[in-house]
Amino acid sequence: MVAAVAVLGLLSACTQQIAGVARTERPDVSKVAGLDITTGESGPKPGVPDADLRVENGDGGEMDRLSTNALADVEEYWSEQFPKQFGTRFESVKRLVSYDSNGAGVEICRTNTKGVANAFYCSLDDSIAWDRGELLPMLDDMFGPMSVVTVLAHEMGHAVQYKLGDKGGITQATPSIVKEQQADCYAGNFFRWVAEGKSAHFRISTGPGLNQILSTMFFIRDAAGTSAEKQGAHGSAFDRVAAFQFGFAGDPKRCAQIDPDEIRSRITQEVFDPNERDLGFGKGNLPVNDRKSLDLLESSLRDAYKQSGATPPALKVGESSCPDAQPTSPASYCPATNEISVDMPELVKIGTPPKRGQKGGIGDFAAFAEIASRFALSIQKATGYALEGPAAGLRTACLTGAWAGTTTKEGVQLRLSSGDLDEAVAELLADKSLIAADVNGTVVPSGFARVEAFRDGFFEGSGLCTRKYSG
Repeated sequence: MVAAVAVLGLLSACTQQIAGVARTERPDVSKVAGLDITTGESGPKPGVPDADLRVENGDGGEMDRLSTNALADVEEYWSEQFPKQFGTRFESVKRLVSYDSNGAGVEICRTNTKGVANAFYCSLDDSIAWDRGELLPMLDDMFGPMSVVTVLAHEMGHAVQYKLGDKGGITQATPSIVKEQQADCYAGNFFRWVAEGKSAHFRISTGPGLNQILSTMFFIRDAAGTSAEKQGAHGSAFDRVAAFQFGFAGDPKRCAQIDPDEIRSRITQEVFDPNERDLGFGKGNLPVNDRKSLDLLESSLRDAYKQSGATPPALKVGESSCPDAQPTSPASYCPATNEISVDMPELVKIGTPPKRGQKGGIGDFAAFAEIASRFALSIQKATGYALEGPAAGLRTACLTGAWAGTTTKEGVQLRLSSGDLDEAVAELLADKSLIAADVNGTVVPSGFARVEAFRDGFFEGSGLCTRKYSG
């Protein structure tokens, strides 16, 4: 998880200021895109017969059964939706091919699959193929069986594009980032159908279940520093999760509307600035325990919220007692004293990016956003908002996103860099996400809602946060 927050005189990577679409509807904090937040089982339904689809080169094992059932349900969904949404019949994918990337290669789509740990759709012969040997077992081990369903629903999204042709707005010249964002969106359409209980083989909760899906999207993101204009670009985690959420909350027509103009207006994926130096913490990452870094962060937060007229909180390192709030890690806000106290060892754990093959935290932006969330609570207190409950948690996430949005502007000393927003996604999906927690550390149960609130603030600013998440 490489990331960066750039400091004046040291680093200079940044993203463009991005326009969004204002949304002022007030959400029900007990729901996800209109559905109740549920915490039940997610995965294959017990006692359901396996789908009867012809799979080439399969071994009949667990991964192939999971893949076959997933594709059968995804095809059922699109068989229903094509006539409703696009006035045409959905033609089933002609070939389903299983292979083991660690075994003998198979020729598919003019490619030999030996060593290819992947899943893909090929328009040349209208086929979907998957690696049962390495990729799917790895996803299943890391995120559970619904991660496998996620990948195959995405690949079926590419089949949808091919079968829609001009109706889906896709041509040979369409940039790959547009195709991939559409496919993520179409996967979101399908998972809404699953969440509504309509899938024959699968079930998913809108709380922990969707969190696992979004974590899968994070895992299969493009690496930080990858250009969105690169052939084969799929998108950052922030962008991929956004597309999935558009599909989950909308219908297939919304996904078909994703085009180059929309991508240019909201995509956040950027290359690293060539002048950005590696300070020894991964490219762009700052040492979060450096006093200069904290001073720059504090200045950035004061500037971001200065229009509120609120007295900024004091930022102190070390423990402090508080009579009216519980301590939270790695940063706590005390309303009585208007003070933020930072547990530096815990902040360093979060702010230290992992090295290849080793466990680690997330990165500097995730750590700084934890402090920013407590700063946002002080602004809410000063402007008369409650600091406890789910609405406070979502408002905090939104205001933290609004601060992040200000770090994209020219001339600021602390600036967003490639990979930073992916760090935010990683932290927001954590079980104890402080970015979307109230003053006592109570976290909004839906990672989906947390990320959406942060994205609202990032694109639309703090004004939307207080309107939409007023409680």
